[in-house]
Amino acid sequence: MASCPPSASEIDETGFGYTLSLINGKYKMAILYWLSEHGVLRYSQLKRDLGAISHKTLSASLKELESDGLLTRKEYPQIPPKVEYSLSEMGRSLIPILDAMCQWGEDHRRDIEA
Repeated sequence: MASCPPSASEIDETGFGYTLSLINGKYKMAILYWLSEHGVLRYSQLKRDLGAISHKTLSASLKELESDGLLTRKEYPQIPPKVEYSLSEMGRSLIPILDAMCQWGEDHRRDIEA
């Protein structure tokens, strides 16, 4: 397995840097995780599930995740508007990585707390 270069100026040119650019942000990984757990969610449900996130931040995060190809947005032509979000195939492929991060945290957080 190739390792990422140690130089911060070169890390953006690696797969690691690319992955980080897609999931960078306070809420993006949480959004992906919620969608992996629930399949399809509407905007209002995501906002409730994420808690203190602002409308502006959630909207921007969803637009970025959609433009990066990690989620799909389905808009229904009705009044009031109905929009549903779900993971794309590419987004679903990230979930094992998020699961591994979760497991690593569970395995090691007690080390820090001790």
